[in-house]
Amino acid sequence: MDKNIPKKSSTSGFDKFIHWVEVVGNKLPHPFWLFVYLTIIIIVLSSICSKAGVSVTYMAAGRAGAAGKMTTVNVINLMSYEEMRLFLAGFVKTYVNFAPLGLIMVMTLGIGLLEQSGLISAFMRKAILGAPSWAVSATLALVGINANLASDAGIIFTPAIGGAVFKALGRNPWVGVITGFAAGCGGFTANFFVAGTDALLAGITESVAKSAGLDAPTNVLINWYFLIFATFLLTAATTLVTEKYTVKVLGDTAGPLDASELEQHRVTKDENRGLRWAMYTAILLVILLLVMTVPSGSFFRNPKTDTIVPSSPLLSSLIPLLFFFFFFSGIAYAYGAKTIKNMGDIPKMMQQGLAGGLSFFVVVLPASMFVSLFAQSNLTTILAVKGAEALKSMNLGGIPLLLMFILLSCFVNLFMISGSAKWLILAPIFVPMFAVVGFSPALTQMAYRIGDSSTNIISPLSYYLPVVIGLMEQYRPKDNTQSVGIGTVLSLTMPYSLAYLLVFGIQIVVWYIFNIPLGPGTYPIM
Repeated sequence: MDKNIPKKSSTSGFDKFIHWVEVVGNKLPHPFWLFVYLTIIIIVLSSICSKAGVSVTYMAAGRAGAAGKMTTVNVINLMSYEEMRLFLAGFVKTYVNFAPLGLIMVMTLGIGLLEQSGLISAFMRKAILGAPSWAVSATLALVGINANLASDAGIIFTPAIGGAVFKALGRNPWVGVITGFAAGCGGFTANFFVAGTDALLAGITESVAKSAGLDAPTNVLINWYFLIFATFLLTAATTLVTEKYTVKVLGDTAGPLDASELEQHRVTKDENRGLRWAMYTAILLVILLLVMTVPSGSFFRNPKTDTIVPSSPLLSSLIPLLFFFFFFSGIAYAYGAKTIKNMGDIPKMMQQGLAGGLSFFVVVLPASMFVSLFAQSNLTTILAVKGAEALKSMNLGGIPLLLMFILLSCFVNLFMISGSAKWLILAPIFVPMFAVVGFSPALTQMAYRIGDSSTNIISPLSYYLPVVIGLMEQYRPKDNTQSVGIGTVLSLTMPYSLAYLLVFGIQIVVWYIFNIPLGPGTYPIM
């Protein structure tokens, strides 16, 4: 196996590029300070542009069938006494009312209970260990892609269980580690379920869309249909790359089947009971939701139109509904698996789950100020109109524009790995800009997610690279003296990144051409 491992060359063009990305990325400040600096820049820039008389005149669309009218927008000086007083008076309100903050807190509480109770781990292990050996790669890919339900924990768990299962089956554990890492980290923009990432990004999009006066759906499900379909495509792509590339490069034989190794990860009797209880609870909750949604005049239908999309109590209640679904399913599993002893353990588990998001709550403070002040200064409107005019002058159609934005997201992701931080910077610029040329906020968000997700696995600044390197070192044969480094992992994951980018790119082009719904009531074209 060792002779087939890609050797790392310190003088190759690829390694030089990776080193350059790593150096540049390490020079970027912490996201907290990055948003502080951006906020200061916006304040100073607004003052300069306001004094210079910068403005833009454009045809503003009318509402409710009204005719459009010419509108002139001037830059507002954020350094004026009046604006600074408003900023200080609304400081706490700006932070507390920032849409992503409440969304991610509620979702984290629910998902945290699932994770801390052990439900996610047990479900993933049962899915992988229950698959026949020939289908292990595909099952691992499918589980890994859906593992973003557990956020970062899923990215770490999938390569770990992948290596263990492959080793236990007598296959090369490195293949399992790489496959699990690629699926878990690169498949972050695909899922059968609604995850915390969906709520977080949709919250940012909603905040920007409202600031820009856009009348378009921005709920947590705006990309859901696309994500479900992408799950199947990425599972197939991951399996194909694993079997046609990774297996050939690394070899696929590590030794005889190891039953004892496999048994260590087997789902226990208590865990199986917990999974059954969780399944029964989930089925009952779904039935209850259908009863309250499907019949005409039911609770969750629009009281005026008796419809569900594009607006209804169901869509406006998605976050609490998801919370209660996770909450009751998690409790059912915990009691069935005996991972809790009394009711007091439930809030403790939720507290532990919430602790993992503390870094986001800190970064949101300056980020919320940046988004608010950026919109308040009218610089977003001016950038959107000027940017749209520049794009139109380039005669770029919708598809080239989409692909260019995806590639831009890919490039930015190499230097800045926080998905929410990048979207907090890009959304205020591109959501209103692309809306002018007809892109819905849902389409712009989806294009960003594609670029961000596809290159997660090849970012040299990824938090998870040391985890993958450590797993590969753990399973390295004793007779192999070749060191495992960043170049080794990136060379093995690059084909997955390119495959994801290709599959995602084709899918979004098809969705755009035929204007296929991205989610309930949301279309690519406004």
